[in-house]
Amino acid sequence: MTEQVQSTGRSLVGCLDLEAVGTWIEQQRWYASKSRHLTALEIDECVALTAGPPLLLMIVKARFATGSHELYQLALTLLPGPRAACRSAVTSTSDWTVVDSVSDPELARGLLRQIEAQTTLDGEDGCFRFQRVEPAGPLAPDAPVRPMGVEQSNSSIVFGDQTVLKVFRRLEPGINPELEVLQFLTGREFTHIAPLQGWYEYDSHSLTATLGVAQRFYADAVGGWELALEQIASDPDGFLDELGSLGAVTAALHNALAADANDPAFSPEEPSAESLSLLTTTIDEDIELIFARLPEDDRVAAIAGRAQDVRERISGMGSRLGAGGRTIRTHGDYHLGQTLHRAGGHGWLIIDFEGEPARPLPERRRKRSPLRDVAGMLRSFAYATSAAAIMRDAVAPEDFEQRARETFLAHYCSSVDSSLSVRNLLSIFELEKALYELRYELDNRPDWLPIPVAGIARLLESE
Repeated sequence: MTEQVQSTGRSLVGCLDLEAVGTWIEQQRWYASKSRHLTALEIDECVALTAGPPLLLMIVKARFATGSHELYQLALTLLPGPRAACRSAVTSTSDWTVVDSVSDPELARGLLRQIEAQTTLDGEDGCFRFQRVEPAGPLAPDAPVRPMGVEQSNSSIVFGDQTVLKVFRRLEPGINPELEVLQFLTGREFTHIAPLQGWYEYDSHSLTATLGVAQRFYADAVGGWELALEQIASDPDGFLDELGSLGAVTAALHNALAADANDPAFSPEEPSAESLSLLTTTIDEDIELIFARLPEDDRVAAIAGRAQDVRERISGMGSRLGAGGRTIRTHGDYHLGQTLHRAGGHGWLIIDFEGEPARPLPERRRKRSPLRDVAGMLRSFAYATSAAAIMRDAVAPEDFEQRARETFLAHYCSSVDSSLSVRNLLSIFELEKALYELRYELDNRPDWLPIPVAGIARLLESE
């Protein structure tokens, strides 16, 4: 039966109009090179997961005029006949409509079924492997299915409110940090994550890549960002208690990630003097570029013309660092939006261990100071405090951000391994994060500029 499915799949590949598929890719949120037109689309590998209707799992190469390329995963279903009104249609002919299976979750059941069955499918050059985590129990590929929101760099599908399948759209060689960290933490029974239930990957002599992960889904969980906006408006003092708990959970995460000295991918390391010097140098190089772009208005008045002050501040903090604390695997993109909260005493869950999708995969797997995560969360408190007024018309108490910082840090520092925490280093990471935010808001949301500006001004004035 498998050979018949694969034969059917290979015969249908010829039905695809690759130029039309390429045009469709350029229109998707997860297309990484928004400013570049792809000049050709090539199918690197293709297998058929099902015969009726045919579900083709592909790795395609998007080529550019510069000679460079990007790899993408496509899961395409061919439905008979034209379906002009189909919202997930990629292209169509008089005989077929090609549909993005991930955008039409009913068609994506084949992916979870393969994970449940732990299938291995051979392609022309390599194989697609589907793996289930045995203690997770049976999955539910036939349960009611729905998409989970709109995501930038991947797509997630919820099955029966018990499993969420995340499909990585753009691919990079190597294991995705999401899978790697979830394997590590699930294997050690870390309780503050959505446990790994399975995954699928591709492996050949020229490419090894993670294609997707399945995790436990918690229908009763609320996003940390949404909870913050709600609680700042209705019960800011009560939310401070929750932030204290989040500080302790963050410390527990870092302690867990630093706990295995025998795993080369996770064993803690001592930072070199060169790495600390490189940190301050890299920030210094960004300052001139960012400050040169500042508009001449009141939104940035607190830091206008103070580029040299920022340089001197970083130089001064860097000169007093000494040893910077051990480096470990971290979350890599940590803020309230990367957390879930469950009521009834279940507390916080930490999600999305991919790191910043815009960074190359080897950089996202690099060991860093865990205080980068802490700095990201502290800056998230500043954003939530301001966003409550912008988005919910709710004014937080004047000292809320400061109290949130103090509460989170007190619980974090009392719980984290002391070898991982060097408080003076935290100020550098906060300033680095605030400069990144300043550049982002200049490019995307000028009305939000006062948020990073206030953070930079506070760090300049603090002792």
